[in-house]
Amino acid sequence: MIELERKDYHKALPLLDQVKINTMFAGVVLRQHIPGHVYVDSRENPRAFYVAHPYRMSLLFGDSGDDSFTHGLFDYITNQSAARQQMEWLQADPAGEWSRVIDSMLTSHNDSLENRGLSLEDLENKKIHRNTRVNFSFDRDAYLDAKRNFPRHEEPVVSMTKELFLAQSGSVVPRFFWRDAEHFAEKGVGYSLLQEGEVASSSFSAFITASQLEIGIETADAHRGKGYATSVCSALIDYCLERNLEPVWACRLENKGSYNLAQRLGFRPTVTLPYYRLPF
Repeated sequence: MIELERKDYHKALPLLDQVKINTMFAGVVLRQHIPGHVYVDSRENPRAFYVAHPYRMSLLFGDSGDDSFTHGLFDYITNQSAARQQMEWLQADPAGEWSRVIDSMLTSHNDSLENRGLSLEDLENKKIHRNTRVNFSFDRDAYLDAKRNFPRHEEPVVSMTKELFLAQSGSVVPRFFWRDAEHFAEKGVGYSLLQEGEVASSSFSAFITASQLEIGIETADAHRGKGYATSVCSALIDYCLERNLEPVWACRLENKGSYNLAQRLGFRPTVTLPYYRLPF
């Protein structure tokens, strides 16, 4: 695997456009809206691409026939050289052979750990884990029908300002998807529900294009189960519909909260694919 220079990121875009799953997180890296890393099989004529988003998400697509790239991929996803300092979530273009290749690597790597005398905790941390990623499509009529029965709250839902951008805490917050508050204020959008002046729940554009907006959502632990996520997501979906943007949702199947919330909001599961948690 060879790291591609940023000036050459555009070389990945034609093949990315052929990938038939949600690739918005990879697109923002390749278009240099936010910094990331891109690894390829060749600098001059790349045909295999590994795009890493700073929010620990990565996408593998393109030709799977280069042995040198495949060997480098094995070292990277198993973290043999300790190049990665954090966990990473990898998905691959389901139209190609990459999932089969990764499954083989997973088996080889995980089997090799069994005889190393690791504690159960260390063993689980060092394994590659295979989860499931779900892509959804948005059903406008289902959303509008469901919206009539959404909970009503006395707490205000307000547009996300720079100050609220900075006040967000949790694992899915806008600072992981935007360069800074200025970048978000210029290009992004979000809504927060406030409880006694504090952010209880927020929905925001994780990624946005001229035609689509991918939704990010975070609710503080103390305020879960109150319907706040439904309210802030509904505000963001209404924003999309008013501007002819397609709302986009994707999550792990194992994240039942996100999976069920999506369906309450009118999203329908359409595609499932392997989603690999890579060790560090």
